[in-house]
Amino acid sequence: MLTTLIHRAAVASAFALVAAHSLPTPATAQSTITAPVLAEVTAFKQAVAAGASADEVVAQFYRDTGYQPIWTGADDDDRDRRAALLHAVSSASIHGLPAGRYQPDALEAQMAAARSEGDRGRLEVDLTIAFLRYAQDIQTGILTPGKIDSDIKRDVPVRDRREILDTFLASSPTTFFRTLMPRAPEYARLMKEKLRLEGLIEQGGWGPTIGSEKLARGDSGDAVIALRNRLIAMGYLESNARTEFDANMERAIYGFQFDHGLEADGEAGATTIAEINKSAKDRLGQILVAMERERWMNIPRGDRHVWVNLTDFSAAIIDDDKVTFRTRSVIGKDQSGRRSPEFSDEMEHMVINPQWFVPRSIVTKEYLPQLQRNPYAVSHLRVTDSRGRVVNRGSVNFNAYSARSFPFAMSQPSGPRNALGRVKFMFPNKHNIYLHDTPAKALFEREVRAFSHGCIRLNDPFDFAYTVLARQTEDPIKFFHTRLESGREARVDLDQTIPVHIVYRTVFTDARGKAHYRRDVYGRDAAILRALEGQGVVVGATNS
Repeated sequence: MLTTLIHRAAVASAFALVAAHSLPTPATAQSTITAPVLAEVTAFKQAVAAGASADEVVAQFYRDTGYQPIWTGADDDDRDRRAALLHAVSSASIHGLPAGRYQPDALEAQMAAARSEGDRGRLEVDLTIAFLRYAQDIQTGILTPGKIDSDIKRDVPVRDRREILDTFLASSPTTFFRTLMPRAPEYARLMKEKLRLEGLIEQGGWGPTIGSEKLARGDSGDAVIALRNRLIAMGYLESNARTEFDANMERAIYGFQFDHGLEADGEAGATTIAEINKSAKDRLGQILVAMERERWMNIPRGDRHVWVNLTDFSAAIIDDDKVTFRTRSVIGKDQSGRRSPEFSDEMEHMVINPQWFVPRSIVTKEYLPQLQRNPYAVSHLRVTDSRGRVVNRGSVNFNAYSARSFPFAMSQPSGPRNALGRVKFMFPNKHNIYLHDTPAKALFEREVRAFSHGCIRLNDPFDFAYTVLARQTEDPIKFFHTRLESGREARVDLDQTIPVHIVYRTVFTDARGKAHYRRDVYGRDAAILRALEGQGVVVGATNS
């Protein structure tokens, strides 16, 4: 550490001598400028112009500012900016960003080697480019979501680069860098969990894994001891030397299962053991992905918003950062074309007693083959022509049509057996995704609830509706049931739209900062982690 400080001091000292010698002369002294000084000023500007030519935003910035330095001058402002930038890029790994991406060591070496005005001009541009790259990365991430998985439909809120530069120059450098990271409390809590896991990895992790697929109360042996030790290391069990799976261990398993979205039965079955055997490095990888995802969503989420976490199979209403309603959900099946996408939109209305107009993709891929085998299949659905008239199935040769030429639509009338249940919540989007009720209530008892065609089914849709309506009617229950009991389809517009965020978080924290981990249902996080590592992100040094 001392050697590093001495090195940086020497770099700063040498660089200051070059910068002080070569600062542009004030306009009032132009009449006394000598030819060598003019040449130096011109050399600096020429180097900046040449270096910035490949980046139009940077080039325009320097043209607009008369090629004045913002990093390489000798005054206090430039020195403060340099110091703040070097500190930020050298500490990038704290945020799960690859420090090598910003080349802090190369920038310091370039400072130390700067001798001419041309050197200083090239350095000026390199510092600006490093600054802009870091600022954008920490604000909105280093990956493009849709390139990782086409079902991540998230529009990343990339900031205007010129605006970033202008805001920086008008701010205290240190303060500015502190404001770059996402402001959501979740991001800071994830950073804290990252540091905790990195400390655990340095200490060897949670110990040996469990070599058994099932353990329950009354069991004993080496596998139970390994289970005991890992539960102690994870903080679910107090330190002890017992060798039997007892009531204390059962309670610890309950706690672990709850925190990890598993069926809580107190037994260590194959799924529970597989999750307990996940290493601290595995969990750190989930944290790094979650931090990148938070950067993709560095936007105002709404004082009131709906938060659907696909991996948690849950939907919640959030008011002023507090969960005011939560329910279980069923999400899209892990199958091409059926996985629920990730995106944000605005809920505009609900439909009580909805009809189900079957999406054409489902009609042609699933129902047409059945109709070709038996024209009276799926009899709960109506087949209608282009004018909405019900078609007599017996008079149609369904085998005469392909998926492309099939001219009919299919729908299901309102009613308790309707596929959408008794209510749906609409946030019109090109993905044709919405929240809705379902008659298939038994699916909510499953641990992994991925069964739909992509839409989000709610376990408690009526209560969800009451909570939504409570802000625009004095008696939301009566309001809702009056329309429900009419049996007729009824659209209810919301007085204020509600942001809906469909997200995919395999780790999230509660208000106390405790991390809750979930399984990677669609394999998206594994793909994101590979992409992060491809950009230079390092996930721990050991595998324990």
